[in-house]
Amino acid sequence: MRTVHTRGDLAAALSPWRRQGDTVALVPTMGHLHQGHLALVERARRHGDRVVATIFVNPLQFDRAEDLAAYPRSLETDSRALSEAGVDLLFAPLEAEVYPRGRDGVTRVEVPVLGDDLEGAHRPGHFVGVATVVCKLFSLVRPHVAVFGEKDYQQLLIVQRMTEDLDLGVEIMAIPTVREPDGLALSSRNSHLDAADRARAPALHGALSACVDALQWGDTAYAALEQAARARVTAAGLRPDYVSIRRQQDLGPPDAGERSLVVLGAAWCGPARLIDNIRTDLPPRD
Repeated sequence: MRTVHTRGDLAAALSPWRRQGDTVALVPTMGHLHQGHLALVERARRHGDRVVATIFVNPLQFDRAEDLAAYPRSLETDSRALSEAGVDLLFAPLEAEVYPRGRDGVTRVEVPVLGDDLEGAHRPGHFVGVATVVCKLFSLVRPHVAVFGEKDYQQLLIVQRMTEDLDLGVEIMAIPTVREPDGLALSSRNSHLDAADRARAPALHGALSACVDALQWGDTAYAALEQAARARVTAAGLRPDYVSIRRQQDLGPPDAGERSLVVLGAAWCGPARLIDNIRTDLPPRD
C-alpha cells in the first residue's frame, strides 16, 4: 500500500489507474479503525479494481472543540490494518491540504431539511462539515464507487442526496452496521468507554430493538414507543438525546400506514456519545 499526504502526490498516484481504465472505490474514514471500517474495505475490493482509503479527522464536522481534540488518532496502526486489508492507496492529508484557505474560507455544501433534524439539530453544522469534506474527497479522488456504513444512517442519506443533486457521478454503496456480540455498534468513540460505561452501552441498541419489536407487532403509537425507548435508555444509566421513528427513504415523520421505517437513537454513555439505528420493513396489513 502506498501512502500519500498531499494533493499532488494523490493525483500522481491516481493518474496511471485512470489512464488504464481502472475502477476506483473509495473508503473515507476519520481513522482509529475497527472491524466496521475493514468491512467497508472488503466491500470496496469487490467493486473496484483499486481501493483508496482516506484518513482525515475533519474539523468542520465537530460542533465542540473539545470533541475534536479528544478524537482518537492512530495513523500508524490504521495504516497497517488498511495495508493488510488490501487497500492500494491511503490518502492521509494535513488540514491545510484539504482546506488550503482555512476552515473559515472554504466553500461549504449544505443538504437542507434532511440535514437539519436529528443529528443536525443536536450537532449544529455537523452535516455541513460532512457534506463539504465528502464532496472535496470525491473531487480529489474522483472515485467510481464510495462505501459507507449504515450506522450513520442520516449521514448515508445526506451523502446520497448530495451526490445525486450535484451530479457527482459516484455510486454510493452501504453496508450493514457491524456490532459487538451484545449489540453495541462498533465506533471509534467506543474507546472512550470505561468498563462500567461499556457494560451500559448496549442499552441503546436494546431500546431500539424493543421499539422495532413493537412496530412489528402492529403498534403505531409512535410517540409512546419513542417515549418508552427513551425511558429504557435513561433507566440503564445513559442520557438520551433522542429516539425517533422515521421513514427510511427520507427520515420524514411516518404516518400510521408506513411500512418501511427506521428507528434512530443517540445517547451519552459517560464521555462517549453513541448513535445507532435499526431499519425495519413491516409485514403488509391484512
